[in-house]
Amino acid sequence: MTGSEETPSFRLAYVPGVTPAKWVKVWHERLPGIPLTLVQVPAAEAPELLRAGEADAGLVRLPVDRDFFSAIPLYTETSVVVVPKDHVITAADEVTLADLADEVLFHPLDDVFDWEQPPGEPAFERPATTQDAIELVAANVGLLVVPQSLARLHHRRDLTYRPVTDAPQSGVALSWPQEATTDLVEDFIGIVRGRTVNSTRGRPADGGGTKEGRTAGSAGKSQPDKKPRGAGQSGTRQKPAAKSSGGRGQRARTGGAKPAAKRGKPRRHS
Repeated sequence: MTGSEETPSFRLAYVPGVTPAKWVKVWHERLPGIPLTLVQVPAAEAPELLRAGEADAGLVRLPVDRDFFSAIPLYTETSVVVVPKDHVITAADEVTLADLADEVLFHPLDDVFDWEQPPGEPAFERPATTQDAIELVAANVGLLVVPQSLARLHHRRDLTYRPVTDAPQSGVALSWPQEATTDLVEDFIGIVRGRTVNSTRGRPADGGGTKEGRTAGSAGKSQPDKKPRGAGQSGTRQKPAAKSSGGRGQRARTGGAKPAAKRGKPRRHS
């Protein structure tokens, strides 16, 4: 196998806002003998962490360098604007970027959006982190547009949020170095894709996921029984023989042949 013998555990990196708990639970159920270690990492540092081999795979934010990494997109998040609870925006169920044009919007240095043109009025400074920006929003200094998961992660009782319908969106993906696609990575891919433990695309313990395993498995399968053709049998399905009990107009049939009685002879009249 590739890498499963050398790796004592599976190291999964994840960025803020991503919740890997449901996949980790399935891992522990399917692979109880292989520990899974979670490594939390800032979104901007996740690629270098994976390049350095400090994690086997990561739940990261798109985009990623497709020349180096493989990636399986998992979901796309709703973008929201974080505002104080008494802000006028809370009167609406959702807003657009145009509704935020006159508002001071923070763009922290760890902003996960790739803005072509940052919306809103520029702030007096760029906060170092999203957490710092949240504190400034709570101080009624400005507003912040983030993926919904980050708004929940940094939840405060004095803040709320509303969806921004036309804001950029952040996609979350499972990513790993292309040259390090180990058996354990394949196992985790099967989990995030919802494959069952017996899925033919998974990696069963008996080697069914390998070419050799598939060959051995097919050799052990029983073939459908084929009845030998006997004398007088043809490739067509034969009609069942008539019952032996007497019946009006009943005739014995043999393999679809014509009745034995000869026809056309004149009767002898007495």
